[in-house]
Amino acid sequence: MSSLPVASSSGEGRTGSVAPAAASLPARTPAYILSVDVEDWFHILDLPDGPTRDSWSSLPSRVERNLHRVLDVLDERGATATMFFLGWIAERFPHLVREAQVRGHEIGSHGHGHRLVYRMTPEEFVTDARRARALLQDISGDAVAGYRAPGFSVTLATPWVFEGLLEVGHSYDCSIFPAPRGHGGCPKAERAPHLVPGERGALLELPASVATVLGRRVCFFGGGYLRLFPASVIRMMARRVHAEGLPVIFYLHPRDIDPDQPRLPMPAVRSFKCYAGLGTAHAKLQSLLRTFSVISVSEYLDRTASTAPARP
Repeated sequence: MSSLPVASSSGEGRTGSVAPAAASLPARTPAYILSVDVEDWFHILDLPDGPTRDSWSSLPSRVERNLHRVLDVLDERGATATMFFLGWIAERFPHLVREAQVRGHEIGSHGHGHRLVYRMTPEEFVTDARRARALLQDISGDAVAGYRAPGFSVTLATPWVFEGLLEVGHSYDCSIFPAPRGHGGCPKAERAPHLVPGERGALLELPASVATVLGRRVCFFGGGYLRLFPASVIRMMARRVHAEGLPVIFYLHPRDIDPDQPRLPMPAVRSFKCYAGLGTAHAKLQSLLRTFSVISVSEYLDRTASTAPARP
């Protein structure tokens, strides 16, 4: 498997092999995309004293209520999004997958067991990804093209992920975080959509959106970043990325708009990152949807896909 593409002076990605000429790559066209990582309030990564997987089913779930609030906000604006469902959630709440689909949203995979990719072996990763995709396809009746790793935990140490996703049947990935991050990150990765070639073809990568501020890459567009930054700053930075000809991918979790969720014990700094801004996130989401016409990843690809030339 080739190495991760990295930013070059021309803005294109570099890899160790050549992408097939017939592979599909979006034109460098800006857009505003919304994605939702559908998981519950207790699915917080890398928390030593957090709930174990064996205990998840005994905890009170809040994902139904919170996802319905997100879906209702999207309905109000006639907006579409990509819903990256955790397989564990889909297994217990299959009606949520069907409801999101009926309301016009794309169904994607967030893996099954909510494990950090860099803590899995390649075999464990493929097993987890295959299980989630098969489950979501059985529930929805449609092919599931997209994948996002829990915590954007694809790193330089896990280049086998892309070949694994191709093996499972995915055609695109949204797991690269091209900036420093607590759960990995790839600070020098390409910011634009690009192809990652492998033995089974080429996988389309749509990295998380980051803006360059004083020479540093900073995310303003999802999760804790979206909760913490003022809406005016998020709008300004989104327009800046958009003006570069790049898609702006917003992302959130249903728990991000739930100020009444139970709090898990954790260090003060981590608690701030996980829970700050919960009371304002719902109104902020409404404000952003009034400003930007958001679409799903699949709709973006339908609008912008073109034939990609072979690239060194």
